[in-house]
Amino acid sequence: MQKLVLLGDEAIAQAAIDAGISGIYAYPGTPSTEITEYVQHSKEAKEKGIRSSWSANEKTAMEAALGMSYAGKRSMVCMKHVGLNVAADPFVNSAITGANGGMIVVAADDPSMHSSQNEQDSRFFGKFAMIPILEPANQQEAYDMVHYGYEISEKYKIPVMLRITTRLAHSRAGVSRKEQRPQNELALPKNLTQFVLLPAIARRQYKDLLRNQENFEMESETSGFNHYFDGKNKKLGIIASGLGYNYLMENFGDGGCPYPVLKISQYPVPVKMINKICGECEEILMLEEGAPIIEELLKGILNNNLKIKGRLDGTVPRDGELNPNIAAVALGLTDTRGNDVPSLVVPRPPSLCAGCPHIDSYLDLKAVLAEYTPGRVFADIGCYTLGALPPYSTVNSTVDMGASITMAKGASEAGLTPAVAVIGDSTFTHSGMTGLLDCVNDRSHVTIFILDNATTGMTGGQNSAALGKIEDICKGVGVEEEHIHVLNPMKRYHEENMKIIQQELAYEGVSVIIPRRECIQTIGKKNKDKKAEVKK
Repeated sequence: MQKLVLLGDEAIAQAAIDAGISGIYAYPGTPSTEITEYVQHSKEAKEKGIRSSWSANEKTAMEAALGMSYAGKRSMVCMKHVGLNVAADPFVNSAITGANGGMIVVAADDPSMHSSQNEQDSRFFGKFAMIPILEPANQQEAYDMVHYGYEISEKYKIPVMLRITTRLAHSRAGVSRKEQRPQNELALPKNLTQFVLLPAIARRQYKDLLRNQENFEMESETSGFNHYFDGKNKKLGIIASGLGYNYLMENFGDGGCPYPVLKISQYPVPVKMINKICGECEEILMLEEGAPIIEELLKGILNNNLKIKGRLDGTVPRDGELNPNIAAVALGLTDTRGNDVPSLVVPRPPSLCAGCPHIDSYLDLKAVLAEYTPGRVFADIGCYTLGALPPYSTVNSTVDMGASITMAKGASEAGLTPAVAVIGDSTFTHSGMTGLLDCVNDRSHVTIFILDNATTGMTGGQNSAALGKIEDICKGVGVEEEHIHVLNPMKRYHEENMKIIQQELAYEGVSVIIPRRECIQTIGKKNKDKKAEVKK
C-alpha cells in the first residue's frame, strides 16, 4: 500500500477508514479535531458512506458510537481530554456493556495546556474503566494501533482507548498504509440483553470484565507494542511510555541507548517486563507524557526500595510536556535548551479577530454593566473567553463547557443579582440547555447571552448544532417569549442594544439575549471557496 505523510490525527483517521469503520462521532476539541475533519474531507470515506458529521457533545458522540457498535459495525469516537469528562458516564459503563462491533475511543490529551483548562491524563479514565489502552510513540504506531485496537475490541468484545497527546496529534511523519478492510455487516449482539445494565446483568458482566483483565495483561506482554531493549550499562534502566520513548531516543541518534529501555505503549502495564528491568538495574528513570501513572504503579508493584526517578521526585518536571531536552537532563546529558526569547520581542496576547461580532457584544454589555458593581459575568469555553482580557475585562469565570449558565444561577441565588452568563451557540447546545432549564424551573434572576456566530469558531469553523434553532430551544425549555431578544452586534445599534440589555438585567427572572452575526473567519472562508468555484 502507499505511504503518506500524515499528522498523527490524520494517521488515526486514515487507519480507521482502512480498518473498515462505518461511523466516526465527535465534538470538535483541540487536539482531536483533525481526526474527524480528515474523514469528512476524505473521498474514500464518502465513497464508503462513512458517517462523520459532528455531534452535539462528547456524551452524545460516545453513546452514538456505542449504538453503532451494538449494531455490529466498527465505530470510532474522538474527543479531547476534558471532553472525556463529559462522556464519562457512557464511557465507564461501556466497559461493562462491552462492544459488539469494534469500538475505539480516541482521547487526545494536552500537556502544557496549549488550548485547555487542565493537563489531565486520560489514562486514569482508561484504568478506572479497566479497558485496554494504547499509547502510540509515533504516527506509524498510531496508524497500526487503530487496526490492532479493532481486532482486540472484537476479540474481547470491549471498547479500546487510544490515548494521544498534542505533539503526536499535530506533527507529521511518513505512514505506510495496510490493505483496506471492508465494513462489517449489520449484526446484533448474540445476547440481546448485553447492553441492558439492570443490576443483575451488570453484576454478571462486571465479573466478565474482571476475568478479562488477565487476557488484557497477556495482550500487553505479547502484542509487540511493549518492548524491552537490553543495554550494557545496568546502573540505570529507563521506562518510557508513548511519545516519551521518542523523546528519549532523540538523545542517542544512531548510536543507541547504553541503558536497558522498556518501551510501554499498551496497558495494562506489562508486569513481567517491568520486573525484568527493575530486577536488572540499580535505578529506574521514568519518562511518561502526562501524570506519573506508571511511576506510581511501579512503587506499588515493586515495594523493594529501588530508587525510581521521574515526575514524583523532581527529576522530570511535574507539569508540562516532555521534550528531548528534559529527557537529556534527566539522563545527566548536556542541557540543550535554547536561550530565552530576547526581551525586545514583545509577547502578543491572544485577541478577538478584527471584525469579530463578539467585540460589539462585549462593548454593549460592558457599557451597561458600568452601572453595577463588577464581578458578575460568568463565561464559557470558546473565543469569547477572551472577554476576560483588556480592553473588555468583563468575564469573571471560565470553568468548563456549559458552566456559565449554572454558575450564574448559583451566584444569583447567593444574592449576586443581576447575574450574567455568556455562552456561545455551539457550547449552548453542547451542555448549556440543561442549565437553562434549571434556571427556568427556579425562576432565577439570570440574564443569559447566547453569542450566535453560526459556527463552532474556536476549533476551525465546524457547523454548530444550534444553527437556526436557538430561539425555539429557549421557548421549548420555558423562557417567556417576551424575554428572548435577538440583537445585531454592530456599532450602529449600540444604543438600541444597550436599552434591551438594561431592561433584561432589571427583569427578576430568566431572560435570553442572542447577539447574532456570523463569524468573520467563516465569512472569509465562504468567500474564498466561492472564488475558487468561479475559477473552476
